[in-house]
Amino acid sequence: MEPDKSTGVDALSALMRSRVMCRAFLSDEVDDDIVCEIVDLGTRAPSAGRSQGLHIVELTGADREKLWSTSLPGERRDAFAFQGLLRAPVLLTLFVDPGAYVERYAEQDKAHTGLGAGKEMWRTPFWFVDAGMLAMSMLLAAQAHGLGALFFALPHPEDEIRFLLGVPDHLETVGVMALGYRDLSDPQAHGAGRSATRPRRTAEDVIHRGQWTSPEA
Repeated sequence: MEPDKSTGVDALSALMRSRVMCRAFLSDEVDDDIVCEIVDLGTRAPSAGRSQGLHIVELTGADREKLWSTSLPGERRDAFAFQGLLRAPVLLTLFVDPGAYVERYAEQDKAHTGLGAGKEMWRTPFWFVDAGMLAMSMLLAAQAHGLGALFFALPHPEDEIRFLLGVPDHLETVGVMALGYRDLSDPQAHGAGRSATRPRRTAEDVIHRGQWTSPEA
């Protein structure tokens, strides 16, 4: 007898359809075990050759405050549009090591690809592809844990913040994921950003069957 897959599919569908970016957080701390579980689930995303070149600098407490103080000093902080984001208790700053991919593809079982000859041989920088899949997995894991999450670019000044975090030069910046419990009293906790009003493309808008076709064709 085949197992009933509908429950799993329905649960996944509900999880993905309910996930929105959160821009307003409570300051309540998130248990370390939950953060580790979210990151661990993220590491189960696909990784080319299992190169696994992602690194995360976790910022909480005073370390988190240093990032915001550097990025939003003085009056800039008061004028920041997403004040609720500043309360997020956990910031996971993501960086990736392209060299880990080059080294992996120089190994015997991957050497035939030629990708081990150098970073410039990669037509598609799969370290960023993998980082995106890991980040998406973490966003879904946060949703499953009842947390809000927001993925955004590392704030300016990027070089100063990288120096502050002690990030080695050979790592490339991916972005930042804020984690915390949603401040449900604030509309910005429900994905109410300016982009939220843009219509979502359907599968029929995205799929080109057999060959490329333009919407005007």
